[in-house]
Amino acid sequence: MSKADFYETLGVLKGADEKELKVAYRKLAMQFHPDRNPGDATAEVRFKEINLAYEVLKDPQKRAAYDRFGHAAFEQGMAGGGGGPFGGGGGFADIFEDIFGDIMGGRRRQSGGRERGADLRYNMEITLEEAYSGRTAQIRVPSSITCTDCSGSGAKPGTQPVQCSMCHGAGRVRAAQGFFSIERTCPQCQGRGQTIKDPCAKCSGQGRVTEERALSVNIPAGIEDGTRIRLQGEGEAGYRSGPSGDLYIFLSVKPHEFFQRDGADLYCKAPISMTTAALGGQFEVATLDGTQTRVKVPEGTQNDRQFRLKGKGMPVLRQNQVGDLYIQVSVETPQSLSKRQRELLEEFEKLSSKENSPQSSGFLRRMKDFFESFGE
Repeated sequence: MSKADFYETLGVLKGADEKELKVAYRKLAMQFHPDRNPGDATAEVRFKEINLAYEVLKDPQKRAAYDRFGHAAFEQGMAGGGGGPFGGGGGFADIFEDIFGDIMGGRRRQSGGRERGADLRYNMEITLEEAYSGRTAQIRVPSSITCTDCSGSGAKPGTQPVQCSMCHGAGRVRAAQGFFSIERTCPQCQGRGQTIKDPCAKCSGQGRVTEERALSVNIPAGIEDGTRIRLQGEGEAGYRSGPSGDLYIFLSVKPHEFFQRDGADLYCKAPISMTTAALGGQFEVATLDGTQTRVKVPEGTQNDRQFRLKGKGMPVLRQNQVGDLYIQVSVETPQSLSKRQRELLEEFEKLSSKENSPQSSGFLRRMKDFFESFGE
């Protein structure tokens, strides 16, 4: 099966400069990133194709080789035994880190073999009441932390990592082939520039161990469903004393028994009796601020009428504003009538006029006129 042209994959012309490539890559990578398309296999394949195309075209030497030989330039054997542009590691993580920095699990290698730890995700479910008032939550997160025996170096206490003999600390090696050379990650040190002769017994040379940690998470008042809270440096510990990643708390708000939320406003349905709707009256509703508010029902209230309680909705995140609460009444038809109740309703029906039920009377009149128009 033929492979897609790298320029077409990124949607750029063959003469595109470095800036155009970067802009095109950033836009497509954000669009098709697996985190934005969970469970979408097609998006995942597209994301890999975009990364591969950018990895080749952003490097002047690889781009020159591709422009001259096409995909054949990176088939097995053409890159001096490296197996293509991603031989020995590096590849996608390096590209993505160049564009997006520390977010979305990017790992950054630094001098001395240090590598940034991965970002972690924690899913937390809260109640609507907690979203209204805010809270401080205690969570336990299993993650990698810096090894205390070797202080994160990965080397046996009393020893130090040594410079890689293959790349001499550069982390990358070059392989010459004809008129060009291709640079790839050093296979001996995996791009870290250092190797460990005597690894730490506790962490096996990783510089980190897995442990469960207790953390406090501040949930501000007014937080919305789907909000992401970032705890900087609370992710996975970096490789060999590298900086730690971040921890992302993804919040979801449980459905409430009475209230539905729309931004800062709350909505609630309240049933009222037929007599209350006809004669007028009042009822009380409990609100999320812990108080009860009285709702006055005027005489002749119709089904689905909405009443607004100003300032009884949700607080707006980090703003001195509060939404409203909307109560929609549902007029309940009486059931299981006694004989006397039925007699009274029948008597009421006989005494009723068109003015008592203008909507139903008007509807029946219009329907009658509609059918009579067929006979004309």
